[in-house]
Amino acid sequence: MLFIQGGQTLLFSLSKTEDEKRLLVNALGRKWEFTFTTLVTFGGAFFASFPLFYSTSFGGAYWVWMAILFCFIIQAVSYEFQSKPGNVFGAGTYRAFLFINGLLATFLIGVAIATFFTGSDFIVAKGNITNQLAPVISSWGNEWHGLEALLNVRNLTLGIAVFFLARSLALLFFISRLNNETLEARSRKFLWYNAIPFVVFFLIFVIWTLFSEGFAVNEASGMVSMEKYKYFTNLLEMPVVLVIFLLGVVAVLAGVIGTLVSPKFKSGIWFAGVGTVVTVCSLLLLVGYNNTSYYPSINLQSSLTIFNSSSSFFTLKAMSLVSLFIPVVLVYIFIAWRSMEKKRIDIEDVNGDDHAY
Repeated sequence: MLFIQGGQTLLFSLSKTEDEKRLLVNALGRKWEFTFTTLVTFGGAFFASFPLFYSTSFGGAYWVWMAILFCFIIQAVSYEFQSKPGNVFGAGTYRAFLFINGLLATFLIGVAIATFFTGSDFIVAKGNITNQLAPVISSWGNEWHGLEALLNVRNLTLGIAVFFLARSLALLFFISRLNNETLEARSRKFLWYNAIPFVVFFLIFVIWTLFSEGFAVNEASGMVSMEKYKYFTNLLEMPVVLVIFLLGVVAVLAGVIGTLVSPKFKSGIWFAGVGTVVTVCSLLLLVGYNNTSYYPSINLQSSLTIFNSSSSFFTLKAMSLVSLFIPVVLVYIFIAWRSMEKKRIDIEDVNGDDHAY
């Protein structure tokens, strides 16, 4: 869903006239709530299933998460107020906020996810729960509280890759949904400039990660240690995940390449979108399964695993039952999306919409 943010970073470079800007804003504006809802749902699910991760990450690395949260706040404000009567700041100010949201949110989320592979500086001492004066289980090891992740080059490569991926997906979305030949032609041109950097930085991150040390968990003792080629070993030992990963990558490339080589091909967003979801899920499975720490710490024995950080059996059972409703939610999203996308949008649709942004 981060293609919304990617599209927001293209508002000033892809469009040349006010009508073109309004068309792009409204094409994205019809979808921005899906992104926000997905983020909130993800956070809630993680809080219920892995409360120690939630308290450690959001309570320790709060500068990063506060920056991400602030980016989404200004996004909501920008969409709702840029065309309201009495807007003293002007539409340009709110569109600049949208650009900031698109730039920082995608980059910082990529950096945050990269720490699942590179580790963070936190300490977990469950014995502190008995300390009535300071019953704090998790503490951060430095005063940067998450911002130190920006000093790790491997984290930066994934952040940059996510940024360009979001822009590439946005361009594929514009090609699919806009009834505007000028913007479609520009989108195809800009796709070259964004898809290539995405592939380069994504490959750097993946190759670097697969051939680096990983955070392995001893199944018997629960002790965490560094293991050479851990994530590459995980791929080989979990062939289903390997197949899913490769299928996801192929789907993304098929969506992008098909759009670049065929002027008539406009369904790239569906291939690349589904491929992105599958690829990200497979990467997260690499750090969650096969005796691997999904949220590692440079203080190795403080690393979080699915064994030492999950919620109670009752809560996990309840969450597993709730997860059975996921297909219902997916069907709802499909129906809602389809109802909003019965035809390709053009500037006449925007001008004739009383609720246009």
